[in-house]
Amino acid sequence: MRSAVAAFALAFAAPVLAQEAAPAEEAQSQILPDIAQGAEDAPLTIVEYASFTCGHCANFHAENWPKLKAEYVDTGKVRFIQRDIYFDQVGLWAGILARCGGDDKYYAVSDMLFDEQSEWIAGGSGDEIAANLRRIGLKAGMTEEQMTACWDDTAKVEQLVATFQHNATEDAVEATPTFIIGDDKVSNQSWEDLKEIIDTKLAEAEGAAN
Repeated sequence: MRSAVAAFALAFAAPVLAQEAAPAEEAQSQILPDIAQGAEDAPLTIVEYASFTCGHCANFHAENWPKLKAEYVDTGKVRFIQRDIYFDQVGLWAGILARCGGDDKYYAVSDMLFDEQSEWIAGGSGDEIAANLRRIGLKAGMTEEQMTACWDDTAKVEQLVATFQHNATEDAVEATPTFIIGDDKVSNQSWEDLKEIIDTKLAEAEGAAN
């Protein structure tokens, strides 16, 4: 990864979530749309705020995400949205890579980043971590030139950071993973407890629709 990209990431990856937001008109013009999985008419929407450098997020995706996907997303009950949080420079690099292949590849690349988190994040330097991320991108079908272009696209990176700041501020997110299930903010917890909340919210949504 080029030094200019690293410098840019350092400048934009550090803002604190409580920082005063940009004027609404300016922020809104930079906000990227969500990338969703599941039926558009699903009765319940679940948003996960996640960081690619968060160990608890990787654990959720290894242990609970397959159950959530199989039982609720694939069956049309839940529409799922992941929103990236950039707590650090490396997390921003990974977030850029996740978006680099386009919306259709976002969740596939995201899964790879979480599945292989302990390996790619273990680089002893920024250059080593960048090389590890490039290997993931290559496995996902991206080219070296494509990844370099994505990391060098400062306008898109500004949009990603503006989107992160806007969404996290709107939902008062302070830790990852955090879930918005229906209209309730829910902290990370066991699958049994999450499932109970999801089932309750589904029952409420289905009751309101009848």
